[in-house]
Amino acid sequence: MGGQTDNDIIIELRQLSKRFGSLVVLDKLDLALQKGMTTVVIGESGTGKSVLLKHLVALLRPDGGEVYFHGRRIDNLGERELVDVRRRFGMLFQLGALFDSMTVEENVGFPLTEHSDYTPEEIKDIAAQKLKLVGLDGLQHRHPGEISGGQKKRVALARAIALNPEVVLYDEPTTGLDPVRSDVINELILKLKHELDVSSVVVTHDMTSAFKVGDRIVMLHHGKIIADGTPEFYKTSDDPRVRRFVDGKADARDLAALDDVEN
Repeated sequence: MGGQTDNDIIIELRQLSKRFGSLVVLDKLDLALQKGMTTVVIGESGTGKSVLLKHLVALLRPDGGEVYFHGRRIDNLGERELVDVRRRFGMLFQLGALFDSMTVEENVGFPLTEHSDYTPEEIKDIAAQKLKLVGLDGLQHRHPGEISGGQKKRVALARAIALNPEVVLYDEPTTGLDPVRSDVINELILKLKHELDVSSVVVTHDMTSAFKVGDRIVMLHHGKIIADGTPEFYKTSDDPRVRRFVDGKADARDLAALDDVEN
């Protein structure tokens, strides 16, 4: 991306490689993410999107290459040193990952209970603030089993921002939601960007979401970045790999395989 300086870069991946057995998932990938921007990562299933996301907070360690946060290398840090780094990230997991045995309030307050010196009353107040931010104040005493799928995602998002992170990572945030509930999540991603001044990385298959929330969209294919630009770039790209994904069209090999099954 043109015009960025070292001071603008919050996360940088250098020659990042990851394989599982013989499968190469990330192949010497270089990527610099800018502060204050929402970067969307798209690509077919199995192209390494979620694997890339986990490397940003060293939940996975690379087989080769390096990961930097604010210019400090983090992929080689020990778990104890990583605690302070990870506190500066919030992560919305694909399935929400709420604790069923805890109330909504306890779920949102869990990071604060584990990683802060706030009193129980202060944690309740902060949980209420975060729930209000995602439009769910008043559900504090319900359990995850008593709320809808869309509400669960929003509770998980309230938990992800409980510690006022600098960066929020979203792993397929609209998966399993209808278009209206998906748009609520998209609006929240935009709201948090502006109200909390967070940098965001969004992994998604949902092009409606990608176009709405993304300042920049990066496309992975066979472990490499094959496209990098604004939403407008993707709407007008004539690269056949980009067009197939954006338009949601099967390629000739996929269709030929279906013909073979029918025959």
